[in-house]
Amino acid sequence: MMRRPRSLNASTAGSFPFLLVLVVTSSFLSGRCLATTDSHHRRPPAGRHGPPRPVSPPSPPATTFSVLQYGAVGDGDKDDTKASVRPRVVGGVRREVVDGGGAGGLSLDGTIVANTDSGAWCSGNAVQQWLEFRSCTGLTIQGSGTVDGQGSHWWSGGAPATDIDADRVGTNNRPTALRVYESTNVAVTGITIQNSARFHLTFDTCRAVEVRGVAIRSPGDSPNTDGIHLAGSVGVSIQNATVACGDDCVSIQDGCSRVLVRGVTCGPGHGISIGGLGKGGAMAVVSDVTVQDVSLVGTSAGVRIKTWQGGSGSVRGVLFSGVRVSAVKTPIVIDQYYCDHATCANQTAAVAVSGVAYSGITGTYTQRPVYLACSDAAPCAGLRLEDIKLAPVKEGGYGRLYGPFCWKAYGDEVRPVVPPVDCLMAGEP
Repeated sequence: MMRRPRSLNASTAGSFPFLLVLVVTSSFLSGRCLATTDSHHRRPPAGRHGPPRPVSPPSPPATTFSVLQYGAVGDGDKDDTKASVRPRVVGGVRREVVDGGGAGGLSLDGTIVANTDSGAWCSGNAVQQWLEFRSCTGLTIQGSGTVDGQGSHWWSGGAPATDIDADRVGTNNRPTALRVYESTNVAVTGITIQNSARFHLTFDTCRAVEVRGVAIRSPGDSPNTDGIHLAGSVGVSIQNATVACGDDCVSIQDGCSRVLVRGVTCGPGHGISIGGLGKGGAMAVVSDVTVQDVSLVGTSAGVRIKTWQGGSGSVRGVLFSGVRVSAVKTPIVIDQYYCDHATCANQTAAVAVSGVAYSGITGTYTQRPVYLACSDAAPCAGLRLEDIKLAPVKEGGYGRLYGPFCWKAYGDEVRPVVPPVDCLMAGEP
Protein backbone atom coordinates (compact mmCIF):
# COMPACT_ATOMS: atom_id res chain seq x y z
CA MET A 1 0.00 0.00 0.00
CA MET A 2 1.44 3.35 -0.94
CA ARG A 3 1.66 6.22 1.51
CA ARG A 4 -0.75 9.12 1.52
CA PRO A 5 0.38 11.75 -1.00
CA ARG A 6 1.96 14.91 0.27
CA SER A 7 0.61 17.46 -2.19
CA LEU A 8 -2.38 18.16 -4.41
CA ASN A 9 -1.20 17.98 -7.98
CA ALA A 10 -1.40 15.80 -11.04
CA SER A 11 1.90 14.07 -10.38
CA THR A 12 1.05 13.05 -6.84
CA ALA A 13 1.40 9.31 -6.22
CA GLY A 14 -1.06 7.61 -3.92
CA SER A 15 -3.34 4.62 -3.57
CA PHE A 16 -7.04 5.38 -3.91
CA PRO A 17 -9.66 2.67 -3.25
CA PHE A 18 -12.40 4.47 -5.15
CA LEU A 19 -14.33 4.09 -8.36
CA LEU A 20 -13.09 6.91 -10.59
CA VAL A 21 -9.98 8.91 -11.29
CA LEU A 22 -7.00 10.47 -9.60
CA VAL A 23 -7.09 13.64 -11.71
CA VAL A 24 -9.80 14.81 -14.09
CA THR A 25 -9.52 17.88 -16.27
CA SER A 26 -11.97 20.74 -16.07
CA SER A 27 -13.21 20.17 -19.59
CA PHE A 28 -15.13 17.12 -18.43
CA LEU A 29 -17.21 19.30 -16.14
CA SER A 30 -18.52 21.52 -18.91
CA GLY A 31 -21.12 19.17 -20.39
CA ARG A 32 -21.68 16.42 -22.89
CA CYS A 33 -20.17 15.92 -26.29
CA LEU A 34 -21.16 13.51 -29.02
CA ALA A 35 -18.82 11.25 -30.92
CA THR A 36 -18.26 12.55 -34.43
CA THR A 37 -17.27 11.01 -37.74
CA ASP A 38 -16.14 12.60 -40.95
CA SER A 39 -14.65 11.67 -44.31
CA HIS A 40 -11.26 11.08 -42.71
CA HIS A 41 -12.66 7.97 -41.04
CA ARG A 42 -14.45 6.34 -43.95
CA ARG A 43 -14.01 2.58 -44.52
CA PRO A 44 -11.22 2.04 -47.09
CA PRO A 45 -11.56 -0.11 -50.20
CA ALA A 46 -11.80 -3.83 -49.53
CA GLY A 47 -8.58 -5.79 -49.43
CA ARG A 48 -6.31 -2.92 -48.48
CA HIS A 49 -3.46 -3.89 -46.17
CA GLY A 50 -1.68 -1.38 -44.01
CA PRO A 51 -1.95 0.67 -40.88
CA PRO A 52 -4.63 3.24 -40.16
CA ARG A 53 -3.94 6.90 -40.72
CA PRO A 54 -1.87 8.39 -37.90
CA VAL A 55 -3.78 9.56 -34.86
CA SER A 56 -2.97 13.01 -33.51
CA PRO A 57 -3.29 12.81 -29.72
CA PRO A 58 -5.17 15.67 -28.09
CA SER A 59 -3.07 18.35 -26.47
CA PRO A 60 -2.59 17.91 -22.71
CA PRO A 61 -5.05 20.06 -20.77
CA ALA A 62 -3.85 23.08 -18.86
CA THR A 63 -6.26 22.88 -15.92
CA THR A 64 -6.60 19.92 -13.59
CA PHE A 65 -8.62 19.02 -10.53
CA SER A 66 -7.34 16.59 -7.93
CA VAL A 67 -9.79 14.36 -6.11
CA LEU A 68 -7.86 15.22 -2.94
CA GLN A 69 -9.48 18.64 -3.22
CA TYR A 70 -12.89 16.98 -3.06
CA GLY A 71 -12.33 14.97 0.09
CA ALA A 72 -10.37 11.94 -1.08
CA VAL A 73 -7.90 10.59 1.46
CA GLY A 74 -5.79 8.25 -0.66
CA ASP A 75 -4.63 6.08 2.22
CA GLY A 76 -5.37 2.80 0.49
CA ASP A 77 -8.18 2.03 2.94
CA LYS A 78 -10.94 4.65 2.82
CA ASP A 79 -13.52 4.39 0.02
CA ASP A 80 -12.99 7.64 -1.92
CA THR A 81 -15.86 7.17 -4.37
CA LYS A 82 -17.83 10.15 -3.10
CA ALA A 83 -14.87 12.41 -3.77
CA SER A 84 -14.79 11.46 -7.44
CA VAL A 85 -16.34 13.51 -10.19
CA ARG A 86 -19.92 12.67 -11.26
CA PRO A 87 -20.42 9.17 -9.86
CA ARG A 88 -23.50 7.48 -11.27
CA VAL A 89 -25.93 4.68 -10.58
CA VAL A 90 -26.71 3.27 -14.03
CA GLY A 91 -29.20 0.42 -14.39
CA GLY A 92 -28.58 -0.63 -10.80
CA VAL A 93 -24.82 -0.64 -11.26
CA ARG A 94 -22.68 1.76 -9.32
CA ARG A 95 -19.96 2.83 -11.69
CA GLU A 96 -18.15 5.98 -12.68
CA VAL A 97 -19.03 7.71 -15.94
CA VAL A 98 -17.33 10.71 -17.49
CA ASP A 99 -19.42 12.40 -20.19
CA GLY A 100 -17.21 14.36 -22.54
CA GLY A 101 -17.29 18.12 -22.95
CA GLY A 102 -14.73 18.77 -25.64
CA ALA A 103 -11.04 17.95 -25.61
CA GLY A 104 -9.64 17.02 -22.23
CA GLY A 105 -8.10 14.19 -20.33
CA LEU A 106 -7.08 12.24 -17.33
CA SER A 107 -3.56 12.40 -15.93
CA LEU A 108 -2.74 9.44 -13.72
CA ASP A 109 0.50 9.18 -11.78
CA GLY A 110 -0.71 7.38 -8.66
CA THR A 111 -2.65 4.18 -8.09
CA ILE A 112 -6.41 3.69 -8.28
CA VAL A 113 -7.63 0.64 -6.35
CA ALA A 114 -11.00 -0.96 -7.07
CA ASN A 115 -13.52 -1.68 -4.36
CA THR A 116 -13.69 -5.45 -3.73
CA ASP A 117 -17.12 -5.32 -2.08
CA SER A 118 -19.47 -6.81 -4.68
CA GLY A 119 -22.38 -5.08 -2.96
CA ALA A 120 -20.87 -1.71 -3.89
CA TRP A 121 -21.02 -2.59 -7.56
CA CYS A 122 -24.46 -3.64 -8.61
CA SER A 123 -27.86 -5.10 -8.07
CA GLY A 124 -29.82 -6.44 -11.01
CA ASN A 125 -28.66 -6.61 -14.63
CA ALA A 126 -26.75 -3.95 -16.56
CA VAL A 127 -23.58 -3.43 -18.54
CA GLN A 128 -20.84 -3.61 -15.95
CA GLN A 129 -17.86 -1.25 -16.11
CA TRP A 130 -15.57 0.30 -13.53
CA LEU A 131 -14.22 3.43 -15.23
CA GLU A 132 -16.06 4.64 -18.31
CA PHE A 133 -15.51 7.56 -20.69
CA ARG A 134 -18.27 8.05 -23.24
CA SER A 135 -19.20 10.45 -26.03
CA CYS A 136 -15.85 12.26 -25.83
CA THR A 137 -13.93 14.02 -28.58
CA GLY A 138 -10.23 14.61 -28.04
CA LEU A 139 -9.70 12.45 -24.96
CA THR A 140 -6.24 11.83 -23.46
CA ILE A 141 -5.57 9.31 -20.69
CA GLN A 142 -1.90 9.46 -19.82
CA GLY A 143 0.66 9.11 -17.06
CA SER A 144 2.82 6.58 -15.25
CA GLY A 145 0.16 5.50 -12.76
CA THR A 146 -1.74 2.27 -12.22
CA VAL A 147 -5.36 1.17 -12.34
CA ASP A 148 -5.64 -1.87 -10.04
CA GLY A 149 -8.84 -3.88 -10.39
CA GLN A 150 -8.02 -6.22 -7.48
CA GLY A 151 -9.45 -9.02 -9.60
CA SER A 152 -8.25 -11.91 -7.46
CA HIS A 153 -11.26 -11.31 -5.21
CA TRP A 154 -13.57 -11.99 -8.14
CA TRP A 155 -11.55 -14.83 -9.67
CA SER A 156 -11.23 -16.81 -6.45
CA GLY A 157 -14.88 -16.23 -5.63
CA GLY A 158 -15.94 -18.14 -8.71
CA ALA A 159 -17.98 -15.26 -10.11
CA PRO A 160 -18.97 -16.27 -13.65
CA ALA A 161 -17.70 -14.00 -16.41
CA THR A 162 -20.16 -13.13 -19.14
CA ASP A 163 -19.32 -13.80 -22.76
CA ILE A 164 -17.77 -11.07 -24.90
CA ASP A 165 -21.00 -10.25 -26.68
CA ALA A 166 -23.43 -10.78 -23.78
CA ASP A 167 -22.58 -8.01 -21.36
CA ARG A 168 -25.48 -8.58 -19.03
CA VAL A 169 -24.36 -9.06 -15.47
CA GLY A 170 -25.77 -10.02 -12.13
CA THR A 171 -24.44 -9.34 -8.68
CA ASN A 172 -21.61 -11.84 -9.10
CA ASN A 173 -20.37 -10.71 -12.51
CA ARG A 174 -17.13 -8.87 -12.93
CA PRO A 175 -16.52 -5.30 -14.06
CA THR A 176 -14.28 -4.28 -16.95
CA ALA A 177 -11.56 -1.96 -15.65
CA LEU A 178 -11.60 0.87 -18.22
CA ARG A 179 -13.97 1.41 -21.13
CA VAL A 180 -14.08 4.17 -23.75
CA TYR A 181 -17.42 4.31 -25.56
CA GLU A 182 -18.63 6.22 -28.62
CA SER A 183 -15.64 8.55 -28.60
CA THR A 184 -13.41 10.08 -31.26
CA ASN A 185 -9.71 11.03 -31.29
CA VAL A 186 -8.65 9.13 -28.19
CA ALA A 187 -5.11 8.58 -26.86
CA VAL A 188 -4.18 6.26 -23.99
CA THR A 189 -0.47 6.32 -23.17
CA GLY A 190 1.91 5.14 -20.49
CA ILE A 191 -0.49 3.84 -17.85
CA THR A 192 -0.60 0.38 -16.28
CA ILE A 193 -3.84 -1.58 -15.83
CA GLN A 194 -3.51 -4.66 -13.68
CA ASN A 195 -5.59 -7.46 -12.24
CA SER A 196 -8.88 -6.42 -13.78
CA ALA A 197 -11.83 -8.50 -12.68
CA ARG A 198 -12.69 -8.92 -16.36
CA PHE A 199 -11.44 -7.09 -19.49
CA HIS A 200 -8.70 -4.54 -18.83
CA LEU A 201 -9.10 -1.88 -21.56
CA THR A 202 -11.96 -1.73 -24.07
CA PHE A 203 -12.87 0.58 -26.94
CA ASP A 204 -16.46 0.28 -28.10
CA THR A 205 -17.78 2.22 -31.12
CA CYS A 206 -14.79 4.58 -31.24
CA ARG A 207 -12.96 6.39 -34.05
CA ALA A 208 -9.29 7.39 -34.28
CA VAL A 209 -7.75 5.66 -31.27
CA GLU A 210 -4.09 5.50 -30.24
CA VAL A 211 -2.83 3.19 -27.50
CA ARG A 212 0.90 3.50 -26.86
CA GLY A 213 3.29 2.30 -24.16
CA VAL A 214 0.55 0.75 -22.04
CA ALA A 215 1.24 -2.18 -19.69
CA ILE A 216 -1.46 -4.71 -18.82
CA ARG A 217 -0.83 -7.35 -16.18
CA SER A 218 -2.85 -10.21 -14.77
CA PRO A 219 -2.08 -13.90 -14.17
CA GLY A 220 -2.33 -16.42 -16.99
CA ASP A 221 -5.07 -18.29 -15.14
CA SER A 222 -7.29 -15.23 -14.54
CA PRO A 223 -10.51 -16.00 -16.46
CA ASN A 224 -11.82 -13.82 -19.30
CA THR A 225 -9.33 -11.02 -18.63
CA ASP A 226 -8.73 -9.81 -22.19
CA GLY A 227 -5.99 -7.20 -22.39
CA ILE A 228 -7.16 -4.73 -25.07
CA HIS A 229 -10.63 -5.37 -26.50
CA LEU A 230 -11.94 -3.61 -29.62
CA ALA A 231 -15.55 -3.63 -30.82
CA GLY A 232 -17.11 -1.53 -33.56
CA SER A 233 -14.06 0.73 -33.73
CA VAL A 234 -12.33 2.21 -36.79
CA GLY A 235 -8.83 3.65 -37.14
CA VAL A 236 -7.13 2.07 -34.12
CA SER A 237 -3.37 2.00 -33.48
CA ILE A 238 -1.97 -0.14 -30.64
CA GLN A 239 1.80 0.16 -30.35
CA ASN A 240 4.59 -0.76 -27.94
CA ALA A 241 2.30 -2.34 -25.36
CA THR A 242 3.09 -5.19 -22.98
CA VAL A 243 0.19 -7.49 -22.20
CA ALA A 244 0.03 -10.43 -19.79
CA CYS A 245 -3.44 -11.80 -19.07
CA GLY A 246 -5.68 -14.85 -18.88
CA ASP A 247 -7.35 -14.45 -22.28
CA ASP A 248 -6.66 -12.68 -25.59
CA CYS A 249 -3.90 -10.09 -25.32
CA VAL A 250 -5.64 -8.14 -28.09
CA SER A 251 -9.20 -9.00 -29.13
CA ILE A 252 -10.66 -7.54 -32.34
CA GLN A 253 -14.41 -7.91 -32.68
CA ASP A 254 -17.26 -7.16 -35.08
CA GLY A 255 -17.30 -3.77 -36.78
CA CYS A 256 -13.57 -3.10 -36.54
CA SER A 257 -11.52 -1.89 -39.51
CA ARG A 258 -8.22 -0.11 -40.14
CA VAL A 259 -6.59 -1.61 -37.07
CA LEU A 260 -2.81 -1.64 -36.52
CA VAL A 261 -1.18 -3.73 -33.78
CA ARG A 262 2.58 -3.17 -33.73
CA GLY A 263 5.40 -3.78 -31.27
CA VAL A 264 3.19 -5.62 -28.78
CA THR A 265 4.60 -8.25 -26.41
CA CYS A 266 2.03 -10.85 -25.37
CA GLY A 267 2.26 -13.56 -22.73
CA PRO A 268 0.87 -15.25 -20.86
CA GLY A 269 -2.47 -15.21 -22.65
CA HIS A 270 -4.37 -16.62 -25.61
CA GLY A 271 -2.55 -14.62 -28.28
CA ILE A 272 -3.74 -11.86 -30.61
CA SER A 273 -7.20 -12.71 -31.93
CA ILE A 274 -9.83 -11.61 -34.39
CA GLY A 275 -13.11 -12.90 -32.95
CA GLY A 276 -14.93 -14.95 -31.89
CA LEU A 277 -17.37 -13.74 -34.50
CA GLY A 278 -20.86 -14.80 -35.49
CA LYS A 279 -22.15 -16.26 -32.25
CA GLY A 280 -25.86 -17.00 -32.20
CA GLY A 281 -26.17 -16.51 -35.95
CA ALA A 282 -24.97 -12.91 -35.79
CA MET A 283 -23.50 -11.07 -38.74
CA ALA A 284 -19.95 -9.83 -38.20
CA VAL A 285 -17.55 -7.87 -40.41
CA VAL A 286 -13.86 -7.19 -39.74
CA SER A 287 -11.49 -5.77 -42.37
CA ASP A 288 -8.09 -4.17 -42.91
CA VAL A 289 -6.18 -5.42 -39.89
CA THR A 290 -2.37 -5.38 -39.64
CA VAL A 291 -0.51 -7.18 -36.87
CA GLN A 292 3.19 -6.42 -37.23
CA ASP A 293 6.44 -6.90 -35.31
CA VAL A 294 4.89 -8.59 -32.28
CA SER A 295 6.26 -11.17 -29.82
CA LEU A 296 4.30 -13.93 -28.15
CA VAL A 297 5.75 -16.01 -25.32
CA GLY A 298 4.12 -19.07 -23.80
CA THR A 299 0.65 -18.31 -25.18
CA SER A 300 -1.97 -20.88 -26.18
CA ALA A 301 -2.25 -19.36 -29.67
CA GLY A 302 -0.15 -16.96 -31.66
CA VAL A 303 -2.19 -15.03 -34.23
CA ARG A 304 -5.72 -16.34 -34.47
CA ILE A 305 -9.02 -15.88 -36.30
CA LYS A 306 -11.97 -17.57 -34.59
CA THR A 307 -15.60 -17.73 -35.69
CA TRP A 308 -18.69 -19.53 -34.44
CA GLN A 309 -20.71 -21.84 -36.64
CA GLY A 310 -23.98 -20.36 -37.86
CA GLY A 311 -22.84 -16.76 -38.26
CA SER A 312 -22.51 -14.63 -41.38
CA GLY A 313 -20.38 -11.76 -42.65
CA SER A 314 -16.68 -11.66 -43.40
CA VAL A 315 -13.09 -11.29 -42.25
CA ARG A 316 -10.89 -9.96 -45.04
CA GLY A 317 -7.77 -7.94 -45.71
CA VAL A 318 -5.65 -9.19 -42.79
CA LEU A 319 -1.84 -9.16 -42.58
CA PHE A 320 0.19 -10.91 -39.88
CA SER A 321 3.82 -9.91 -40.39
CA GLY A 322 7.01 -10.19 -38.34
CA VAL A 323 5.51 -12.39 -35.64
CA ARG A 324 7.99 -13.96 -33.21
CA VAL A 325 6.76 -16.88 -31.12
CA SER A 326 8.43 -18.72 -28.26
CA ALA A 327 6.93 -21.91 -26.83
CA VAL A 328 3.51 -21.03 -28.25
CA LYS A 329 1.06 -23.93 -28.40
CA THR A 330 -0.18 -23.17 -31.96
CA PRO A 331 1.30 -20.08 -33.65
CA ILE A 332 -1.06 -19.81 -36.68
CA VAL A 333 -4.77 -20.48 -36.16
CA ILE A 334 -7.97 -20.12 -38.15
CA ASP A 335 -10.80 -21.85 -36.31
CA GLN A 336 -14.25 -21.60 -37.90
CA TYR A 337 -15.61 -24.13 -35.43
CA TYR A 338 -14.87 -22.08 -32.33
CA CYS A 339 -16.73 -23.20 -29.22
CA ASP A 340 -16.00 -22.04 -25.67
CA HIS A 341 -17.70 -24.96 -23.92
CA ALA A 342 -17.91 -28.74 -24.22
CA THR A 343 -20.17 -29.02 -27.28
CA CYS A 344 -21.71 -26.67 -29.84
CA ALA A 345 -24.37 -27.50 -32.44
CA ASN A 346 -23.17 -28.11 -35.99
CA GLN A 347 -24.42 -25.41 -38.36
CA THR A 348 -23.73 -24.80 -42.03
CA ALA A 349 -23.58 -21.00 -42.19
CA ALA A 350 -20.29 -19.27 -41.39
CA VAL A 351 -18.42 -15.98 -41.33
CA ALA A 352 -16.32 -16.03 -44.52
CA VAL A 353 -12.54 -15.66 -44.15
CA SER A 354 -10.50 -14.42 -47.12
CA GLY A 355 -7.42 -12.43 -48.03
CA VAL A 356 -5.32 -13.34 -45.00
CA ALA A 357 -1.52 -13.17 -45.33
CA TYR A 358 1.12 -14.58 -42.97
CA SER A 359 4.66 -13.32 -43.53
CA GLY A 360 7.77 -13.72 -41.39
CA ILE A 361 6.30 -15.97 -38.69
CA THR A 362 9.25 -17.45 -36.79
CA GLY A 363 10.03 -19.25 -33.54
CA THR A 364 8.96 -22.33 -31.61
CA TYR A 365 5.72 -24.18 -30.90
CA THR A 366 4.73 -26.81 -28.34
CA GLN A 367 1.90 -28.69 -30.09
CA ARG A 368 1.11 -27.78 -33.72
CA PRO A 369 2.62 -25.10 -36.01
CA VAL A 370 -0.43 -24.36 -38.17
CA TYR A 371 -4.15 -25.04 -37.69
CA LEU A 372 -6.50 -23.95 -40.49
CA ALA A 373 -9.96 -25.37 -39.76
CA CYS A 374 -12.26 -23.66 -42.25
CA SER A 375 -15.95 -24.03 -42.95
CA ASP A 376 -17.43 -26.54 -45.40
CA ALA A 377 -20.00 -23.96 -46.45
CA ALA A 378 -17.60 -21.00 -46.61
CA PRO A 379 -14.04 -22.28 -47.13
CA CYS A 380 -11.12 -19.96 -46.42
CA ALA A 381 -9.90 -18.32 -49.63
CA GLY A 382 -6.83 -16.33 -50.58
CA LEU A 383 -4.61 -17.46 -47.72
CA ARG A 384 -0.91 -16.76 -48.19
CA LEU A 385 1.97 -18.26 -46.21
CA GLU A 386 5.39 -16.70 -46.80
CA ASP A 387 8.69 -16.98 -44.95
CA ILE A 388 7.38 -19.25 -42.18
CA LYS A 389 10.02 -20.88 -39.96
CA LEU A 390 8.58 -22.76 -37.00
CA ALA A 391 10.35 -25.43 -34.97
CA PRO A 392 8.99 -27.67 -32.20
CA VAL A 393 10.02 -27.47 -28.58
CA LYS A 394 11.01 -31.08 -27.90
CA GLU A 395 11.83 -30.73 -24.24
CA GLY A 396 9.88 -29.47 -21.27
CA GLY A 397 7.07 -32.00 -21.05
CA TYR A 398 4.67 -30.21 -23.41
CA GLY A 399 3.22 -33.47 -24.74
CA ARG A 400 2.63 -34.89 -28.20
CA LEU A 401 3.59 -32.91 -31.29
CA TYR A 402 1.41 -32.67 -34.41
CA GLY A 403 1.97 -31.52 -37.96
CA PRO A 404 0.08 -28.75 -39.78
CA PHE A 405 -3.68 -29.24 -40.13
CA CYS A 406 -5.95 -27.86 -42.85
CA TRP A 407 -9.61 -28.27 -43.71
CA LYS A 408 -11.22 -26.42 -46.61
CA ALA A 409 -8.31 -23.96 -46.67
CA TYR A 410 -7.26 -22.49 -50.04
CA GLY A 411 -4.25 -20.35 -50.83
CA ASP A 412 -0.58 -20.51 -51.66
CA GLU A 413 2.85 -20.89 -50.08
CA VAL A 414 5.91 -18.80 -50.86
CA ARG A 415 9.08 -20.57 -49.73
CA PRO A 416 10.51 -20.97 -47.25
CA VAL A 417 7.62 -22.46 -45.30
CA VAL A 418 8.92 -24.71 -42.52
CA PRO A 419 7.36 -27.11 -41.89
CA PRO A 420 5.63 -27.27 -45.29
CA VAL A 421 1.86 -26.84 -45.11
CA ASP A 422 1.09 -29.41 -47.79
CA CYS A 423 -2.55 -29.58 -46.77
CA LEU A 424 -3.18 -26.02 -48.03
CA MET A 425 -5.09 -26.35 -51.31
CA ALA A 426 -4.15 -24.26 -54.33
CA GLY A 427 -6.55 -22.07 -56.23
CA GLU A 428 -10.01 -20.97 -55.19
CA PRO A 429 -12.77 -22.94 -53.46
